[in-house]
Amino acid sequence: MTDTPARLLNLLSLLQTPREWPGSELAERLAVSARTIRRDIDRLRDLGYPVEATMGAVGGYRLVAGTAMPPLLLDDEEAVAIAVGLRAGAGHAIEGVEEASVRALAKLEQVLPSRLRHRVSTLQNATIPLTRGDGATVAPSTLTALAGTVTGHERLRFGYRAGDGTETKRLVEPYRLVSTGRRWYLVAYDLGREDWRTFRVDRVSDPFPTGARFTPRELPAEDAAAYMVQSMARTQPELDLDVTFEAPAEFVAARLPSHLTPTATSGTTCRLRTRTTDSTEWLALRLALVDAPFRIHGPESLREYVADLSTRLDAATRA
Repeated sequence: MTDTPARLLNLLSLLQTPREWPGSELAERLAVSARTIRRDIDRLRDLGYPVEATMGAVGGYRLVAGTAMPPLLLDDEEAVAIAVGLRAGAGHAIEGVEEASVRALAKLEQVLPSRLRHRVSTLQNATIPLTRGDGATVAPSTLTALAGTVTGHERLRFGYRAGDGTETKRLVEPYRLVSTGRRWYLVAYDLGREDWRTFRVDRVSDPFPTGARFTPRELPAEDAAAYMVQSMARTQPELDLDVTFEAPAEFVAARLPSHLTPTATSGTTCRLRTRTTDSTEWLALRLALVDAPFRIHGPESLREYVADLSTRLDAATRA
């Protein structure tokens, strides 16, 4: 194999297999001399790949963990598996899957061959993920389109449906994608409103990168997460939540989002006291999904909503 770039890629592909490769075996696989293998190993090291050599009569090489993450070579099956996993996590806003995951998905889908992209879509469409049921689903293609414009500083057009159902067209300068654990939001400067806005990604339709580049403006907050908190506080009143559960704190905490953390009051009971901007409707459903007896001490609006919901559910079962 006389093509040096192709030979290096083949050598790297072999070394990414978790085993030690004798130099003689690498030379035989690539049809080159042992001296060429040594030179190619040095080239890979210069590119940042931490290749470790072992001493001995035969000698061997293996790829080890380094201080930075160099590019990886993936075979077809590995690429499909990673893309499907990232799509599933991103599309359902699973807690802990942040913007970096969406950027990784955008990069991977950009270079996937059409045959693999079709396999990913087919597998994704045939799979029904088991989610916690507390967040709207988002098309992965929408997330990757938004992530691409954020990274590339590219103006974006899209349709947007407000909470009251009003449909509008927006032209924005995307700043960041933010995951709250159950929903994705886009923080962007709205050119039509001449102000910063947050958009629920599940309400975005037909995102279209315009190709027009822009210089990012200064965000009126420490970062996108802080701006999201400020924005949500303006639009959603705070509630003083106070609930007791007849279940251990560990049991309840495992069934609630991380921002709703109860405190143990005994080995079999706990109490949740916090201030939150979550909606009354969402809180009612989340408390019911804990699957343990509970009593609401406040706020009164939540007590009334749960009582009304209980009446409606009881009527539905009797019917």
